[in-house]
Amino acid sequence: MNTALITGASRGIGHATAKLFIERGWRVITCSRGSAPPECGRDPRWTKHIEADLGRADDVERLIAEALAYLGDDALDALVNNAGVSPKQPNHERLGCLNGDIDAWREVFDLNFFATLKLGRGFAASLARAKGAIVNVTSIAGHMIHPFAGSAYSCSKAALSALTREMANEFAAIGVRVNAVAPGEIATAMIQPEYEMLIPRIPMNRMGSPDDVARSIFYLCSADAAYVTGAELWVTGGQHMS
Repeated sequence: MNTALITGASRGIGHATAKLFIERGWRVITCSRGSAPPECGRDPRWTKHIEADLGRADDVERLIAEALAYLGDDALDALVNNAGVSPKQPNHERLGCLNGDIDAWREVFDLNFFATLKLGRGFAASLARAKGAIVNVTSIAGHMIHPFAGSAYSCSKAALSALTREMANEFAAIGVRVNAVAPGEIATAMIQPEYEMLIPRIPMNRMGSPDDVARSIFYLCSADAAYVTGAELWVTGGQHMS
C-alpha cells in the first residue's frame, strides 16, 4: 500500500486531498494544527493524524520524527505540502508592502516556504526509498498581482514556485519527483464574498472546488506522472491566462 503525508489536512484542499487518496487505496498520514475531522477519523485507513503548527520549528521536527517512527521500515510515497496561511486585516483589508508588521511576513514565510523545505529534507531518505513524489501547493497569487491576497502570501508562494524548481533539480538525483499545483479561486473557507467579482475573469466561469485541486495533486503523485518533475500545474479554470 502506498503512503502519503498531507499537511494542512483538516479542511479545504488538504482535507479533500486526504479523502481522495484514501478513496484510491492509499494509507494517509495527515497533519494540521487541530484534530482530524471526525468523518475522516472514523475511516480505518485514515491511519495517523499528527497535530502540529508547521510555522514552529520544533513542531516541524516533531512531525518528521513522529511520522518516520510510524512508518518504521516502510517508505513514504508522497509528500503533499499544502499547509499555508494568508493573513488579513480584521476588516479583511489586503496587507501590502506598505502596511502590516514585518514579523508577520516572517511568520508567513516560516509556514508557506520554510516548512516545505524542512519537510523535504526530513523525508528525503524515506521518499528516495519509494522513488516517490513531492507536490507543493503554490498559488496564482505567486505569479500575478491579486486583488485580495496579501503581499507576504504572494511573495511566499512565488518563492515556493522557485523552491519547487530547485528541489526538482536536486531530488531527481535520488529518484524523487517534485512538482507544484497553482490553484486559482477555490471555494474554501479562505474565500470571502468579494471573491465573486473575480468569476468573470475565469474562462470556465466558476470557482474551482477543493476536489479539482485534489485530483491534480493525485495525478502528480501517481505513476501516470512518472516523467513529470519541476512542473507547476495551473488549476485556475484558465484565470492565469488573463
